[in-house]
Amino acid sequence: MTVMPMFPLGSVLFPAMPTALRVFEERYIVMLSTILGDEPPEFGIVLIERGSEVGGGEHRFAIGTVAQITRVETSEGFIGLIAHGERRIEVTSWLDDDPHPRAEVRDLPALAWDDELQPLFERAEQLVRRTIARASEFVEQQWPADIVLSDDPVEASWQLAGIAPLGPLDQVRLLQSASAGELLSGVIECTEAAAEMLTAPWDDGFSAFSDDDGTDGR
Repeated sequence: MTVMPMFPLGSVLFPAMPTALRVFEERYIVMLSTILGDEPPEFGIVLIERGSEVGGGEHRFAIGTVAQITRVETSEGFIGLIAHGERRIEVTSWLDDDPHPRAEVRDLPALAWDDELQPLFERAEQLVRRTIARASEFVEQQWPADIVLSDDPVEASWQLAGIAPLGPLDQVRLLQSASAGELLSGVIECTEAAAEMLTAPWDDGFSAFSDDDGTDGR
């Protein structure tokens, strides 16, 4: 078991994916002051199950990802971080949050690749890229449909999970995958459900992904 500083968030970080954070709470500024001297500087990210990111007291999922800091920028009122998802962890015990969230964690096994999974990967990739392109017709997407993936098939599989237009509960389910095949199958299942929402009519006639709130602006 390893004691690791933790950053509960309202979003999921996958291995092989980047994240940008604005740190302004005193407890996380203290956390940064203790880990920036480490080599490498790392902390864990877990999804908040219930509660708020600000002030503490939230309930947290037990599965998360180690984030390795790659860049730090200071600005008035906050510190900007760029970090990269490294490996998955499971929280075995939460410790006292004073002065910042900490937990005992264990590394989860890395996923293994089998070349027989290549057709499943290609199906997942095609579906994710097509769904991103379709979703971008309704609302701006974080990732472009033609984004370049890693040459490593396991990293690329995690990246497909990270760029697919999914909600955090679907994402945390994917993060718990026990095999590369389970991950890719989950990406396909969740993305197909998201794609169906794109064309599902709402009672007021607006798409589920429309920016229009139904008002006329008056």
